Amino acid sequence: MAKSPPSSLSAATVDLAADKAAALALTPVSRETEARLDAYLDLLQQWQAKTNLVAASTLPQLWTRHVADSLQLVSLAPDVRRWLDFGSGGGFPGIVLACAMAEVGGHVTLVERIAKKAAFLREALRVTGSPGTVILADIGDNVDRFPQRLDCITARAVAPLNQLIGFAEPLMGPGTRALFLKGQDVEAELTEATKYWKIEPRLHASLTGGQGWVVDLDRIDRQNLTASREPAHDRH
Repeated sequence: MAKSPPSSLSAATVDLAADKAAALALTPVSRETEARLDAYLDLLQQWQAKTNLVAASTLPQLWTRHVADSLQLVSLAPDVRRWLDFGSGGGFPGIVLACAMAEVGGHVTLVERIAKKAAFLREALRVTGSPGTVILADIGDNVDRFPQRLDCITARAVAPLNQLIGFAEPLMGPGTRALFLKGQDVEAELTEATKYWKIEPRLHASLTGGQGWVVDLDRIDRQNLTASREPAHDRH
């Protein structure tokens, strides 16, 4: 007698396992980091029911769409230990980076302006035992609260590149890098950003495919030193 087909829950579990395998083939991690990431995603799925942390349509591809996309930053900056993540939201890339940093003595500062999401991020750090600090703040108004010695500044799906560069510029010390995860409109965003900022960006195609890119900056200067950080058309 033929076995009955798996339930939708079992099918979802299988799909997520396959997605995880595909993600870790792209961005391998140790067993310890994998265990931390498992704990983080379990928590995320629990909280997702009451707090919208990621787009519901991406839940079956949590590993490839979100985890691997975040982990690729570690591959691009393997020596980085002090990270600052703008607008951490559901924890991508900030919590993923923190999970990876637990083994190497690093630390991630996560900046989030929504209290519920900041609470989730604190719980995620606790549950995973990962090194990080959560700052409940609006990115643009609290620069003095952020660490002054940073190796890398990150952001994903937070703001246009032009604005992200403005947020990052005061924090870019000697040796600091910025790695911003961007989508298919990256060229248009770069064109806009160069109206206000002197930058020499390096573009890395996302390891997860699609039309994703990582914008890599190691120096930011203003085009006009007397200009505001905000573009003229944004001022009122």
